[in-house]
Amino acid sequence: MATASIRPAAVAGYFYPDDPRVLQMQISEMLSTAVPLEVVHAPKALVVPHAGYVYSGPVAASGYACATELRQRVRKVVMLGPAHRAEVRGFALPASQSFATPLGMVKLHHSDWQALQARPDVVVDDRPHEFEHCLEVQLPFLQTVLDAFEIVPILVGGATGEQVADLLGQLWGGPETLILISSDLSHYHTYDQARSTDRHAVDQVLRMKPVLDHQQACGATPINGLIRAAAARGLEPHLLDLRNSGDTAGDRSRVVGYASIAFTESAAHAAAARH
Repeated sequence: MATASIRPAAVAGYFYPDDPRVLQMQISEMLSTAVPLEVVHAPKALVVPHAGYVYSGPVAASGYACATELRQRVRKVVMLGPAHRAEVRGFALPASQSFATPLGMVKLHHSDWQALQARPDVVVDDRPHEFEHCLEVQLPFLQTVLDAFEIVPILVGGATGEQVADLLGQLWGGPETLILISSDLSHYHTYDQARSTDRHAVDQVLRMKPVLDHQQACGATPINGLIRAAAARGLEPHLLDLRNSGDTAGDRSRVVGYASIAFTESAAHAAAARH
């Protein structure tokens, strides 16, 4: 049970190793062997999957590999993911002020945590976070690729894409802030069905269409909100990896889809900013 100050790791030893040395070795190996489909520099936002590392870890690593150059720059990570285990109206912040993993503690960004509570669509409640995996599994990757950073961990429930975009606008910050959306794609189709379904979903993201539904991605709402916020700020998406559990581990009769997508400032927007 989470205390008022620390949210303990809930899925260590299940979704990823609970031994810090084994965990660090596994992440380092996944990062070193990642081969993103595109070379991307200085992403402002990432969409990465959140299953057990044996299934989605290599795909997530393709996203985090392009964030290693942000090590000295990023000091805050805004994390949004779907609430799998509890009903949430709007957005849920934890009351806990630190998240624990086998690699150590990660503190919350306290001023943002306080400011968000002024929003009528935000609640502070440890219960949705207590057993939720979608944000926790990202932390060991972040602890590996970044130096000192704080987090704003937000679970998304009954919100709209417009609400997400508005919330992201409040938290957007500058180069010191990384936006992270945690989402898998389709669930439990056959391998060939998933490849077709997931390709269609990813193509919608790449065309900056904020129309994903929850059959296409469990994190459809935060992804749709990110697309809206990114479009308003001149960002463009880049597909880094697209696979499913039939490619990484497990059989191909019922698979889960995974993608890593980076959002960076478009060349046209960067040029306009210089004039």
